[in-house]
Amino acid sequence: MNPRQQELAARIAGRRGAVRGPFRVWLHSPEMCERAESLGAFARFECGLPRHLRELALLLAARNWDAQYSWNAHVHQAIEAGIPEAAVKAVAEKREAHFDEEADQAFYQFCREILDEHFVSDETFARALAHFGSKGLVDTVGALGNFTMLGMCLNTFQVDLQADKAPPFPDIRGYGHVHVDEVPGSAGRDGDGPRP
Repeated sequence: MNPRQQELAARIAGRRGAVRGPFRVWLHSPEMCERAESLGAFARFECGLPRHLRELALLLAARNWDAQYSWNAHVHQAIEAGIPEAAVKAVAEKREAHFDEEADQAFYQFCREILDEHFVSDETFARALAHFGSKGLVDTVGALGNFTMLGMCLNTFQVDLQADKAPPFPDIRGYGHVHVDEVPGSAGRDGDGPRP
């Protein structure tokens, strides 16, 4: 690494414990890395959403992009933060998730419409706005955008799949889609390391 990459790597390791996952890719472009790390830190730790909804947004974007590394790194954090296991399983299986709290259901619907439809209905927008205000909705879109960029990076550069984790999605093996009745591991890469 050149001095600028070393400086960024030290900063990332100091904040996040190590240089892992997408940061190993982003460091190839120090300017991109610095901006991605800053936005990611805001989305994960500093935005106005409660922790459990930040984690839910990450899982929704991860599943939307089939980003297994991201999912595996956060699924337990989401459950610990208060996302029901049944809802997590529904998201992993691309089924409708249900939440007891009205605010959580409104947040989920808002995120799903953005990711699935690329638009948000007036009703869904008004419902989410009533719970989170304009700042909360801007933070939500920013977080989803950040987590989308993360998923794209992880899949494009085939960032290591955690060897100790079972595949989290029934229709993905390695870095490819499979039919759920196919033998696990029959398609895609098995995660033997990131692309250069």
